[in-house]
Amino acid sequence: MAADAVAPSVRDRLALALDVDDVVAAQRLALQLRPWFGTVKIGLELFSAAGPAVVQTMIDDGYRVFLDLKLADIPTTVEKASRVLGALGVSYLTMHAFAGTPMLRAGVEGLSEGAARAGLETPRALAVTILTSDADAPPHILGKRVAVASEARCAGVVCAAGDVREAKSLAPNLLAVVPGIRPVGVPSDDQSRAATPEQAFAAGADLLVVGRAVTAAPDREAAAVALTAEMAAAGA
Repeated sequence: MAADAVAPSVRDRLALALDVDDVVAAQRLALQLRPWFGTVKIGLELFSAAGPAVVQTMIDDGYRVFLDLKLADIPTTVEKASRVLGALGVSYLTMHAFAGTPMLRAGVEGLSEGAARAGLETPRALAVTILTSDADAPPHILGKRVAVASEARCAGVVCAAGDVREAKSLAPNLLAVVPGIRPVGVPSDDQSRAATPEQAFAAGADLLVVGRAVTAAPDREAAAVALTAEMAAAGA
């Protein structure tokens, strides 16, 4: 599949994880893979290295920004931090669901207020349910954390592909963001609950987060082509 043949319906459902500690390297990856991804995920590593300015860099390069900081603190602190982050122009921001409804709600409100003050669209607050590296979480945890996210008026949850069906059954209106995506034949690395794009979409995923499966591939563009072809075949 050529870059110009990637349907927007595929590109818009892919987030490229920029898990590097250098803004130049991050931008190089982002520009190279722009034809196949509509969103970039900026996590703690890159945000710690480059600061808030990297958000604007990626927006200027034509991306939506998924800021994956997994906020977890007292409600007042999270509200104030979210207000600042909402004014940066991010499209998504993560917060830990284990911290409870008051904290998540404070984050949602701060995010909305920060964006409004800057004249921007309201970003989507995403509640992280169970990390995809955690294979030992008790079965009841997912339902509790989805309920907390819904009560706090989050826009979505971050969960493993294997948890999407349950999450959607409990809160159908929440966006399901799924990390740990590995195309067929790609090692799962430290993701104990990885899934293929086909498995994730079959479960009802809305946005897939892809990192090393593409960024660490010997031929990144070929890996991106194979990924989007697999997604198109899965009905994305």
